[in-house]
Amino acid sequence: MNWVRNRRQRAGIAAGLGLALLLACVAGCKPAGNSGQNSGQGPAASTVPIGSGFDFYVLSLSWSPSYCEAGDEENNSQQCRGGRPYAFVVHGLWPQYERGYPQDCPTDQPRVPTEAARSMLDIMPAIGLVGHEWRKHGSCSGLDQGQYFEVLRAARDKVNIPPEFRRLQDYLTPNPNDVERAFLRDNPGIPEDGIAVTCDRRYLREVRICMTKDLSFRTCDEVDRRAACRLPKVVMPPVRGG
Repeated sequence: MNWVRNRRQRAGIAAGLGLALLLACVAGCKPAGNSGQNSGQGPAASTVPIGSGFDFYVLSLSWSPSYCEAGDEENNSQQCRGGRPYAFVVHGLWPQYERGYPQDCPTDQPRVPTEAARSMLDIMPAIGLVGHEWRKHGSCSGLDQGQYFEVLRAARDKVNIPPEFRRLQDYLTPNPNDVERAFLRDNPGIPEDGIAVTCDRRYLREVRICMTKDLSFRTCDEVDRRAACRLPKVVMPPVRGG
């Protein structure tokens, strides 16, 4: 019967080793296939540079066809006559105070190098606009040029443009609230008082979305109250070019 006793001893040793390995893994092992990912313990930390000297950002998305048709074509041929099918484009990323905003802050980088400006033309429509936005708004972000444009691009990447506005083929006359609801529908994290659709006397001009310094969506009562369009209908001209 010694072989039975030896077999039981070996089984007991194996079971003990298995239990020890299990306990060790519970204490220190990571689940397979989850390396480098958040494990349900809250959102991953933002990797964008964090600005200073202001409270939050407004990402301004301009409806380019309105800009061109409303009489600005002569001032910006690159945007309006270049043949690219611009729809919603980035107007800017604007540092804000809870009340008011800074602008035209002192900077030792007043000029945006041409290559740096060109690198933004996939989301912004003109080199002149890139330089203007840096001098007027980016200079007040507490970031250098490279950091500011990195954050601007990351902010644009956070927002989904509703599909009905990506390549508009004909004139549209929506209620501004319907445009806002479309953005809320496709961007569930935006609060209702964290977005404003703007207009002039006829045209839809911009959609403005408020974000924290780490680009989380947030409320902004003053922006929503002061900028929101009050017209019952606005004109959205069709996308040009392409």
